[in-house]
Amino acid sequence: MISMSQTVAVHPLDLGCFVRPASETGGPTARVEPAVAYLVRHPRGLILFDTGIGAGSPETDAHYRPRRRGLPEALAAVGARVEDVTLVVNCHLHFDHCGGNPLFAGKPVLVQRAELAAARRTGYTIDALVDFPGAVYEALDGEAEPVPGVHVVPTPGHTPGHQSLVVRRPDGGAVVLAGQAHDTASAYAADELARRAAANGGPEPLPGHPAWLDRLADFAPRRAVFAHDHAAWEAPGPGRNA
Repeated sequence: MISMSQTVAVHPLDLGCFVRPASETGGPTARVEPAVAYLVRHPRGLILFDTGIGAGSPETDAHYRPRRRGLPEALAAVGARVEDVTLVVNCHLHFDHCGGNPLFAGKPVLVQRAELAAARRTGYTIDALVDFPGAVYEALDGEAEPVPGVHVVPTPGHTPGHQSLVVRRPDGGAVVLAGQAHDTASAYAADELARRAAANGGPEPLPGHPAWLDRLADFAPRRAVFAHDHAAWEAPGPGRNA
């Protein structure tokens, strides 16, 4: 659990794993990756960021060989139920992030308008996970603050409509639920170092970084967590041990 205060906390939810084939890892071998969602406990209700690995496509299962953990079981492990969730936010609508969305018929789902449009194109995801009976989307065109101190921030790259969730801390910092904005904490760290080097006038040439990292920096993030990595990025600070 990542505790913000007595009233706001973030719980990681283990929703299984899948095997990313070598053709998608950028290396010579396949890689097993976790599927991690996050439950935000807030005085205004429970916010669920991503909903797990979807089913319904034998071809997709053969390609990724998923091992699913049910969302009701994962929520129960942190003392919550599906019916307790008041709001769903998807970082994007690929099958491994929106698999449990049909459990939330009638509940609002926040997604970028560009992402929803992409998801409705053939071959993008499993269609039944997007337009299921009772689906209620709130399509966003940029940032939003659905409840005080919780911000949706567009972080495009992996998909055109990818978004992250920023949960402010009482001390002024924040935790970034980065989804698949980066596949790993180390990849995020490398881009964040490039951003800092550029901001500090480091000598050129410098590697590029996503422009949205500058926006995330406005929240003074202390930590970032990811959908496919159990490791987290921690902001450097004085007195921190190696």
